[in-house]
Amino acid sequence: MSAERDLTRLVAGMRPELNPGRFVFVTVDGSTVPPGLHPVVTVAESEGLTLVLPQQEADAASLPYDYVAGWITLRVHSALDAVGLTAAVSRRLADAGLSCNVVAGFHHDHLFVEYARAGEALTALRHLAEQAA
Repeated sequence: MSAERDLTRLVAGMRPELNPGRFVFVTVDGSTVPPGLHPVVTVAESEGLTLVLPQQEADAASLPYDYVAGWITLRVHSALDAVGLTAAVSRRLADAGLSCNVVAGFHHDHLFVEYARAGEALTALRHLAEQAA
């Protein structure tokens, strides 16, 4: 299946799905993931390696964090050069007063939202998709 570029089809077909668990953003020195950690996202920054990982792994490794997130995957196969999906999604969540941290994977976009409000974010995204359909 080829990646979608049409914004209306992207939004209508995004099929947001909440992944189970609580996720946190931490940073570690160096450029390698410490043993025993299984991040779902890594980002190399000049200040260190950012990891998004299950909260229980951060707790077990005594890694500090200050944001607990729910992880929503948009199941539409979005093209990396598609224009407007991130803007449409973040605008809808911002209008609901929800923070959103977006990560693009090769096949899907992933949203990290405040854990306590993840259900609310999922509902807002589903309504957006219904409106676009």
